[in-house]
Formats: sequence, C-alpha cells, structure tokens
Amino acid sequence: MSDKTMTAEHVAARLRTGMTLGIGGWGSRRKPMALVRALLRSDITDLTVVSYGGPDVGLLAAAGRIRTLVAPFATLDSVPLEPHFTAARQRGAFDLVELDEAMFMWGLTAAAQRLPFLPVRAGLGSDVMKVNPHLRTVTSPYEDAEELVAVPALRLDAALVHLNRADPQGNAQYLGPDPYFDDLFCQAAAASYVSCERIVDTADLLKEAGPQTLLVKRAFVNGVVQTPNGSHFTSCVPDHDRDEAFQQAYARAARDPEAWRRFTERFLSGDEEAYQAAVKAFHEERQS
Repeated sequence: MSDKTMTAEHVAARLRTGMTLGIGGWGSRRKPMALVRALLRSDITDLTVVSYGGPDVGLLAAAGRIRTLVAPFATLDSVPLEPHFTAARQRGAFDLVELDEAMFMWGLTAAAQRLPFLPVRAGLGSDVMKVNPHLRTVTSPYEDAEELVAVPALRLDAALVHLNRADPQGNAQYLGPDPYFDDLFCQAAAASYVSCERIVDTADLLKEAGPQTLLVKRAFVNGVVQTPNGSHFTSCVPDHDRDEAFQQAYARAARDPEAWRRFTERFLSGDEEAYQAAVKAFHEERQS
C-alpha cells in the first residue's frame, strides 16, 4: 500500500482553475482550513464550490475565487450568516445554487454511486424549486405514481476534508459527534485530499474509538496531510473547540474593508506556520 502523505502546498498544486471543488465539514465545524489557506496562496480561481458553507466559503468569496457556489447555507454557527458570503452574494459576485440540506446530501450520494440523479421528496412545495428552475421532477414508475424531485448528482473534480486522525494510506477517522458527510464528499470526487490533526499507524486508529469511526476509506483518498490545528478557527472536537474569540475578530473584520486588509495582512499573508504563530500571538495579546 502506498504512502499518500503530502503537504498542503502539494494538494494546492494538484488543483486547477475552473474545477468543481467539494469542501467537507459543516458551517464552522471541522473545515479543512489549512488546505483552504494553501489554496488561497495559489492563483487558482473560477471555482465551483460545493459545501455546507462556513469560513471556507467566506475566505474564498472574499478573495474572489468563486464562480458558482452550490450550498444549502453559509454560516459560522454562533454567527448566523457568514459575513463574506453575505457581502459577496449581495453584490452578485458569484452564482448561487441554493439547495435544501437533504437535497444536497442526496446529490452527493448520487455522485458517490455514479448515478445521474436520485429521487427525493425534499424540496417539493418549497421555493427551492422556484429559485432553481433547472431542477426537474420524475414520476414513480410504480402504482403510487408519486412525483419526486430528481436531484442531480453533485460530481466533484476534487474534495478537501479534515478528520481527527488518518493513516499514511488514507484511512481517516472522526472522533467528534458527527461525520458531516465527509465520506460522501470523498466518494463523489475524482480526487480527494484529507487533512488531519495527526497521522498515526493504521493499527492505532482503533485505540481512541471503535471501527464505526473509520469514516473515510483509503480507496477514495489521493493525499493525506498532517495539519495540527488545521481546521482553525472551526472546531475539531475532541481535539479542539471552535476558536470563538478569533471567529468574532474575523467576523468583525469582514464588515470593514480597512479592518479586513489589516486582518489579511496579519493572518493570511504568510504560510501555515506563520498563520498559527499569528493566532498564538492574538491570544497572548488578549490575555495580557
């Protein structure tokens, strides 16, 4: 079995302008932020981003990298609306395909199973069908003849996800309360990249939790990146909670162009090591 370990920069080098990029996690929870930051340091743009949106969407929107966003929401959880998403949407900076959460899940499932679509009830009778005129319905071929929404497959060129643990071959494990559909993102993608808090030997994956936590299988993974605190400022429990103080600073800065310029200069102008050092200094200043 091959060793798939690489750096965040190696992952970014494998991505291309114009790709459809899936980003795992949920809102401000277990987002692959170190990989997103590496992407921001590249010149990749014109992306179709597929995400249960959080600051991944916000940072990419702020940098003008998104052509189309496919998402059921974009939130920081404790901050209801992601501020960069909101601003970009209000100025029409990208196209938005807004789906019901269940429709989004079944779109990923259809892609994972290499199906063109899956029929679902979600969305019927709602404005989801009005704001997405490309969506179609199908009629059950059985006696019930029920009308259902034909949710198209959300096929991805690449997927980025963050898990608690992984082995060098690409098996990856979550230790928190929710898988956040990261397995579907990996299975729906032509290439998938897993960042994790710590790379361990395969035998050690079962030392912290049972086999049901082995969410992502190596067959669906092309690269593994060890990035301690790599989901910052989103949560990655039990390794760390969301950095609420930093998230609030991010949200405040997002609402003022000059404040955002200072924020990006301080936190996003260097590499990942510089980012983590700047975050540490931010907290030291708050405590002094």
